[in-house]
Amino acid sequence: MHSQSISDRSESATTPAVAIDRKALVRRHNVRQDHLDPQSPVSVGNGEFAFTVDLTGLQSLPDAYPVGARGDLPPGTLLGTQAQWGWHASPPPHPYGLAGSTVLYDSPRGPVPYVDMAGDIVNDRETDTSRAETWLRANPHRLDLARIGFRWMDDGSERTLTAADFSGTGQTLDLWTGVVTSRFTLAGHPVSVTTACHPDRDELGVRVESSALAKGLTVGVSFPYGSEAWHDAADWNRENAHSSFLEGPDAPAADPGAASWTVRRQLDNARYHVVISGRDVSVQQTGPHGFRIVPEAPGGRDNPDVLDLSIGFISAGDGDCIPRGNNRLTRAASTPGRGAAGGTAVGLSTGSSVITASEAYWPRFWTSGGAIELAATDDPRAKELERRIVLSQYLTAINCSGSLPPQETGLVCNSWRGRFHLEMHWWHAAHFALWNRSELLLPSLRWYSTVLESSRRTAKAQGFDGVRWPKQVGPDGRESPSPIGTFLIWQQPHPIHLSELAYRANPSRDVLEEFAEIVFESAAFMASFAHPTARGFELGPPLVPAQESYGSMRATVTNPTFELAYWQWGLRVASEWRERLGLEPVGAWTEVADGLVSPRIVNGVYAAIDVEPFTIRTDHPSMLCALGVLPQTDLIDKDIMRATLADVLAGWDWGSTWGWDYPVMAMTAARLEDPETAVDSLLLAAGKNVALPNGHNRQTDSLPLYLPGNGGLLAAAALMAAGWDNGPGRHAPGFPADWTVAWEGLVAAP
Repeated sequence: MHSQSISDRSESATTPAVAIDRKALVRRHNVRQDHLDPQSPVSVGNGEFAFTVDLTGLQSLPDAYPVGARGDLPPGTLLGTQAQWGWHASPPPHPYGLAGSTVLYDSPRGPVPYVDMAGDIVNDRETDTSRAETWLRANPHRLDLARIGFRWMDDGSERTLTAADFSGTGQTLDLWTGVVTSRFTLAGHPVSVTTACHPDRDELGVRVESSALAKGLTVGVSFPYGSEAWHDAADWNRENAHSSFLEGPDAPAADPGAASWTVRRQLDNARYHVVISGRDVSVQQTGPHGFRIVPEAPGGRDNPDVLDLSIGFISAGDGDCIPRGNNRLTRAASTPGRGAAGGTAVGLSTGSSVITASEAYWPRFWTSGGAIELAATDDPRAKELERRIVLSQYLTAINCSGSLPPQETGLVCNSWRGRFHLEMHWWHAAHFALWNRSELLLPSLRWYSTVLESSRRTAKAQGFDGVRWPKQVGPDGRESPSPIGTFLIWQQPHPIHLSELAYRANPSRDVLEEFAEIVFESAAFMASFAHPTARGFELGPPLVPAQESYGSMRATVTNPTFELAYWQWGLRVASEWRERLGLEPVGAWTEVADGLVSPRIVNGVYAAIDVEPFTIRTDHPSMLCALGVLPQTDLIDKDIMRATLADVLAGWDWGSTWGWDYPVMAMTAARLEDPETAVDSLLLAAGKNVALPNGHNRQTDSLPLYLPGNGGLLAAAALMAAGWDNGPGRHAPGFPADWTVAWEGLVAAP
């Protein structure tokens, strides 16, 4: 299957072509804003924890950043405080299970049980679902841990600030250090705020410098209940449903003026602690779930114009808030720039110490792994593409590199109640390996081992071997009722693909042994799911392809083009893993891979599926993935795929597409040696291909950011720069020949 050895490919792929001034590359794309843009707040984070801020450097103006279901609220982006461990489940009136949503579907093997849904989903809203289905889809949901923002004390009363209170605003996210600096004037006082996240702990650092601290400026912290709403992770209207208790201060004798307070939080079975610490500060409880941070004495004892504090978040490790486990510690030791400060504990520290840790970590992040520089190219597309590439590296690092597969809006706000979609995992995380940062992929890839048994039970109940990975889940891996999700199959080869990319970046026996069970169990399901016919091995029915436009006909869909190619390639990669480990081959895997039916061709182009209507021109043009996301396979003809790409570009419903569809087209064009179309596809002027000033890929008012679009962009850019096995020999084969493309540290794609 491969003509070069892995070691040869990795060596050639990571040899720098041109030395790149990475600091200059990164900093020329710093995010600078001087006015409130409700669509484009910035975040600080570390993959396990993130904090999204408004123009004040905190979350002082939440009403200015609304988001909701379509048509409910003006467009914006919620200001979230989220962690990978932060989950909550509303207590059900009685235990709910999936049995009431399970339906028998006819298949070539006879009746097969599938978790379906009595109701439907229209514009992100469930209609006519049972109470059990509504609860099962909404729980557990990701939790907004806190809101932290400025308040103003006036004659003993506290006032909430509005956008009208601030003037002279200016904010910079320095990508090189991961630090946000915000400046504004409040009540005639200049204010400077520095905000950062600790690289190894779920800890926020804040340093405020202003004479306003002596006149009434304070920091407020408030806590919500969990929310089952579609996007909002906070319910502020259930004050009596949770508890917040303040303990402290704890003051070390060796450090006069230093102190810490702990807020102990409980929401049903979810528990976590919030540690507020600093020097010359005091914490006061102002309500059932409200707290105020002020200087210990008016203006503070040592420096009346400085408030220097840290706020750390710790899972109690029971109930719905899951413990951090060993993934974080492993990652801290293996990630460039992480190490001694790693772990789960949040000790007594100041905002300045957190800021210093961020300033030390991020330069090491940026100088590790790959880089692409396009600035020397005169083509105006190059500057915008370089901006998107740099910002996408930052956004995926802080949102997609944690110990769980990410939700589509990362740690900024909830999408689908914070539950993650495993068919999207490739789009969030595959690029980490291609950019030679596979240590950021491995934590979420390891999560699959925690749901092996439940996924094995699903496969067995349906009469299949191996494991059938779920689709829309929380940390426990329990499937959600759905008329579409449980019928998808294209997430099944993803763990094989991600494991193979991790191995290519680090071709070691350790990688093979760690992920062998995930790879082999995935392949076992895939081989048993394909059924023999007179034509060859076929897929389905029932199924829903990656292009979900066929959901209503799931009982009859067969042989989607992308999935056929993915089955062949994935089974052959799994077979190669057995060979690498010195294991006997599995004959069924080879038999299915070699015997799959060919994709349907209609009017000279690949159809999406093998039955009428063959291709609906909405949603994902997923047949393009069969040569682009995937390398060349026996099932795909380049000339027919070239015609298919031209057919898609000539007239697809772009309004129904998603942000990763544009990288799909770019990767297909690149592998077809059409670099102009590759670049044009990445920058195609379409509503869901927008990259906001903060770099986020906005989709709709109800989906204000979409990280699969950012991850897909990075996967495409790496392919276009570093090339692929048996690809064109020229430098940066996916970019136009007249572009000046400097790249280094990337790993060639399969």
